[in-house]
Amino acid sequence: MAQKIGLPFVGQGAQVVRMGKDLADAFPVAADLFTSANSILGRKLTDVTWNGPLDELTKTSNCQPALFVHGLACLAVLRELAGNFPIDAAAGLSLGELTAHAAAGTFDFENGLKLVQRRGQLMDEACAATDGAMAAMIGADETSARALAADADVDVANINSPGQIVLSGERAKVEIAVALAKEHGIRRATMLNVAGAYHSRLMESAYRKLGEALLDVEMQLPQFPVISNVTGEEADTLPEIRRTLQEQVTATVRWYDCMQRMLARGCEIFIELGPGNVLGGLLLRAQKDLTVMSVGDAESAHRCAAQVRAALA
Repeated sequence: MAQKIGLPFVGQGAQVVRMGKDLADAFPVAADLFTSANSILGRKLTDVTWNGPLDELTKTSNCQPALFVHGLACLAVLRELAGNFPIDAAAGLSLGELTAHAAAGTFDFENGLKLVQRRGQLMDEACAATDGAMAAMIGADETSARALAADADVDVANINSPGQIVLSGERAKVEIAVALAKEHGIRRATMLNVAGAYHSRLMESAYRKLGEALLDVEMQLPQFPVISNVTGEEADTLPEIRRTLQEQVTATVRWYDCMQRMLARGCEIFIELGPGNVLGGLLLRAQKDLTVMSVGDAESAHRCAAQVRAALA
């Protein structure tokens, strides 16, 4: 029986200057996506993506569209090299969920990119209007993290894996959470270098306006299941897709549940699409007997394509 393939798409924080440059130089299918993105957005997204500086690329309104284009370019190149292999399911970390939906055909590249650009702008605006922060809780389980969040009046932003949970909220309150972490049995708490309180109530303005933007996006049912960050389950109707993509900006990203759902579907091969291999590392921490690959540049695309062809032979 052929092994089932799952696609995790990276989220904000994975960005690196020059990501996608060698893909565009080597593969016309990738170059076309980057060129189209410049035209759709009416600005040279490739300038900041390929030339930086990193501080400019890291701005949400730049980072999110850049990662969206890069993730889809990685997939396009991989499919050119490995053939049109079957995909059992996809998921994406926060912004990556929109990339997963574009890969699944829920919306086309142009509409998806415009939506991602709008999402990034709205989140930038919410960050500018609030004094937010985030902190990683290492060694926390969901119960202890939620108890700490309640005591400090902050929100649980990400459940990335057992032992790695992120809190988000007003900066002063997040600092209190860090100070109280050991009292809740949490081994280590570290403030994160981020622009604001993502996936918390401080993103409420982005939540409201993103809901309006989503209503204007033409969508169709995905060609393969996309697992929602909000529920950890497939979002398989258009109203549910719109609802969960809206809720995602203020709700907890249940990444560990997303990966567990893909495993429950029988996925044995995971191909992380985007810079780095953080998501693959989280997967292997949860279950060691998996085939986990990553595609972020031309070299890794060739290597992964060879592995995919061998696995499906």
